[in-house]
Amino acid sequence: MTHFNEQGRARMVDISGKSATVRVAVAETKVTMLPSTLEAIKEGRVGKGDVLAVAQVAGIQGAKRTSDWIPMCHPLALTGVNITFGDNGQDELYIEATVKTEGKTGVEMEALTAVSAAALTVYDMCKALQKDMVIGPTQLRSKSGGKSGDYVRS
Repeated sequence: MTHFNEQGRARMVDISGKSATVRVAVAETKVTMLPSTLEAIKEGRVGKGDVLAVAQVAGIQGAKRTSDWIPMCHPLALTGVNITFGDNGQDELYIEATVKTEGKTGVEMEALTAVSAAALTVYDMCKALQKDMVIGPTQLRSKSGGKSGDYVRS
């Protein structure tokens, strides 16, 4: 498949001839911050509110609106989005998104958008505490379903 038409210009790929299958993608990112910032998040002491609750909603919304952000993505009816958080107990917040659908194209971009939106929300809510937080790497951990088969990052 190509994202270029006969004139060499961008196009959205026609997926009408593809079969619908169950699709799942998992993406992850991290936000590196000062230990005091992570502690404030975990203890609910950030002035803007519950950082992880807001970031979770932002991640879900990001997954649902991916085609509005990424021009060649198809709008998809997602069947599930789950955002989870973890940390190393010091200075790293981990964000993971699992996105599911039953359709003709995968949900890798939706999972990547979900963790990106969640991480950006963490940054936004904590920037008064710390402006030099670092987001990333952001990466696809795994995907299943579709013609290209399964992928697991090694």
